[in-house]
Amino acid sequence: MDYKDIDELIDEGEGFELEFKRKVTSPKKIARTLIAFANTRGGTILFGVDDDRTVVGVGSEKEEMEMIHTAGDYFCEPPIVPEIDVVSYRGRDVIVATVAESAVKPHELVRDEEENGDSRVFIRVNDKTVAASKEVIRILRSEHPDAPPLRIAIGDTERRLFEYLDQHERITVRQFGDLVNISARRASRSLIQLVRAGVLRVHTHEKEEYFTRAFD
Repeated sequence: MDYKDIDELIDEGEGFELEFKRKVTSPKKIARTLIAFANTRGGTILFGVDDDRTVVGVGSEKEEMEMIHTAGDYFCEPPIVPEIDVVSYRGRDVIVATVAESAVKPHELVRDEEENGDSRVFIRVNDKTVAASKEVIRILRSEHPDAPPLRIAIGDTERRLFEYLDQHERITVRQFGDLVNISARRASRSLIQLVRAGVLRVHTHEKEEYFTRAFD
């Protein structure tokens, strides 16, 4: 990676596969972003670039690179090993950490015993790192980039779901359970199977997931 590559990334701006960070604040915070990229489609973090795309550079590249490695080695489970480059950009050093999509999802954040929190699994949604829901975590556990789609039988329950989606475009776990009169747990399991089969797509919006047809 060179000067021109950094230029292109900065012009692109933050998004699904790109995040800017002014500096390495702490290994644990960096680990969240590494996990989100590894659990989704991979991505790149530029250290030394502010949110407004201003290149400020990093203070101590050696120290900050060590913190990135610590984030991946000790605060991610399984560990994540990003590819790290240091690029000179207009007299300032920018650290580029590239994370590939993982084949051993989900990666989780390692917390101290006294720490509390709802989820230790993070994913990428648009340009944000967010906590994964139980449904998304189940999908990640069954996901592998090279795995063939799961084949399922389509019955009356699935047909009612598709008819609903034809009219409303999206559905939540609760709405699906109410629609076909089944428990939320069973509704969740059915929707997850359809995602795994490539029939539905799951979307994270604020704190609730919704599902759409995969080809919408």
